Amino acid sequence: MTRDSSGGRTMRIGVYLAHPRPGSFNHALFEAVVEELRGRGCHVLAHDLCAEGFDPVLSADETGTVRTAPLAQDTQVALHRTEVATLDAMVFVHPNWWGMPPAVLTGWVQRVLAPGVAYKLGTAEGEPAGLLKAGRALILNTSDTPADREQGEFGDPLERIWSACVLPYVGVGDVRRTVLRTVTGSSDEARAAWLDQARRQAAALVD
Repeated sequence: MTRDSSGGRTMRIGVYLAHPRPGSFNHALFEAVVEELRGRGCHVLAHDLCAEGFDPVLSADETGTVRTAPLAQDTQVALHRTEVATLDAMVFVHPNWWGMPPAVLTGWVQRVLAPGVAYKLGTAEGEPAGLLKAGRALILNTSDTPADREQGEFGDPLERIWSACVLPYVGVGDVRRTVLRTVTGSSDEARAAWLDQARRQAAALVD
């Protein structure tokens, strides 16, 4: 955390949006979360990954070697790696596409949460030691798949990706995830309620 002008502690929270279409409901969720957190005095580092043109492609030069610093020629990755190491909490907003995050966010995970930055391998068996100090993360997913089908037929792969494969690996112990469904064809009233829910859950990261 950083210090505010009164000497108090200000939470640094990264908020990441992964949706390519401006005006999507994911954008509305992102904006609501950023506004809520800033209204509560947080230092919010907000990133619309698609609008920023984040390159998700992991190059050969970035694999096979433990790096404690990003490639010098990629200042965007350097910025994200530097920022993520300073965060107290993270929020990810994205749709469920084929049981995966959109490619831009998958590439962000692979390029930014790199060894030597977000984790290190602690044993010969590959047990990781998380390096991030962010203790909490919130994932807000939109979906058009009913909950019973998502769980029964697919096993909710996004839950496994975030709550088992990615965030605990880098040291985030408190992982919170909400799925808002079904979005296509939803009413204005439903969307307003989901935005209120997103605001409350973002606020709970600070409490």
